[in-house]
Amino acid sequence: MNISAKDVKALRDKTGAGMMDCKKALTEAGGDFEKAIEILRKKGASVAAKRAEKAANEGMVVTRIFNDGKSGAIVEVNCETDFVAKSDDFVEFANFVADAVVNNKPENIETLLNVETNGKKVAEALNDIIGKIGEKIEISRFAIVDAENGLVVDYVHHGAKLGVLVVADNVKDEFAEELAAILKDVAMQVAAMKPLFVTREEVPEDVINKEKEIYMEVARKEGKPEQILDKIATGKLNKYYQETCLVEQAFVKDNTKTVGQLIDEFNKAHSADVKIVAFKRFHLSDENKA
Repeated sequence: MNISAKDVKALRDKTGAGMMDCKKALTEAGGDFEKAIEILRKKGASVAAKRAEKAANEGMVVTRIFNDGKSGAIVEVNCETDFVAKSDDFVEFANFVADAVVNNKPENIETLLNVETNGKKVAEALNDIIGKIGEKIEISRFAIVDAENGLVVDYVHHGAKLGVLVVADNVKDEFAEELAAILKDVAMQVAAMKPLFVTREEVPEDVINKEKEIYMEVARKEGKPEQILDKIATGKLNKYYQETCLVEQAFVKDNTKTVGQLIDEFNKAHSADVKIVAFKRFHLSDENKA
């Protein structure tokens, strides 16, 4: 049958699929518009199945601050190539996913795929963009943080391959704006220095024991006396805390003070008791995406 250019354009406008794909779908559907949409969605699912084993190591990290600065969300969406990651269609989809996370606050990826935002299910939107772009695309992880009596600040590094949320507690409205600027610097610190914990109290006991065991064994092999091995290990453990605990790291903008001292100075100036309580750091190259 003869498929008009007007019909092809209408289908393209609705689905975002390529002109030739729209024409083929309409032809296969015998001109039935809804059936053609279904065919295009199935094409997306088919492409996804074919590319399931492909590596999707490119993409972008998107953040959102909402609830008057008391909540934040961070999302990582992946694709196969940097070219696609920079495309308008992919950026639009990643932002659509971030909106879905904020609007629905799903528990996990499976729940997220089944929620609807702006009149469309996330799973359907995912299939649609896979069919349109022809690459493996996946939502790999997201996190939502809340600070009922605090403040959440975000930072996305240039290129959107690295994003951070920082959460502070005990924040009064009158100094929230000034604190937000400081926390933005702290978020950049998290991006650059890759801390694993906020404070040393968060470090699991098994991690501490493993580090001490390594330090003691190294000192033992260097011929250090057995009776001072524990003292040596404790000293090196303090160095470990300075490297991996955010509040003990040297502040990147002024290495004469730690991040903890930076917050202490703010508290002293404002008679406040602000504490950094959490952070989330998403980077595309992270091996552990739990």
